[in-house]
Amino acid sequence: MRNLLLIGMAVLLSAGVVFAKDYEVKKKAGEFDVVVTIDKNPPVTGDNNVTISIKDAGGKVVKDAKVVVDYSMPAMPGMPAMNYKADAVQKGDEYKAVMNLSMAGPWNIMVKISAGGKSGNMKFTVDAK
Repeated sequence: MRNLLLIGMAVLLSAGVVFAKDYEVKKKAGEFDVVVTIDKNPPVTGDNNVTISIKDAGGKVVKDAKVVVDYSMPAMPGMPAMNYKADAVQKGDEYKAVMNLSMAGPWNIMVKISAGGKSGNMKFTVDAK
């Protein structure tokens, strides 16, 4: 009976991991509607895959944009600020980048977009585990 209970709990825990929702942020960046999805929720120390979807004011997918993900951790006692940049690459209707968060804690993220003579920035914060 005990083994059956342990197996049942293991199945439930693994199902929770399989169906865990990605970390998602929806915001405006200038005239663009942007959705940023990070494949881990919460983001973790190490590589995190980032997917960025961009639509214009009319709801059309924005293609051929220059998209840069700047991410930084503010200075802390005994540690200087850390600043990194990842250029996103267009794959179909989305843009993909990898953020390597070098340590746990709060990270400031800014997605910079320029397309068709327009530009916009989107800022948010994550707490890496």
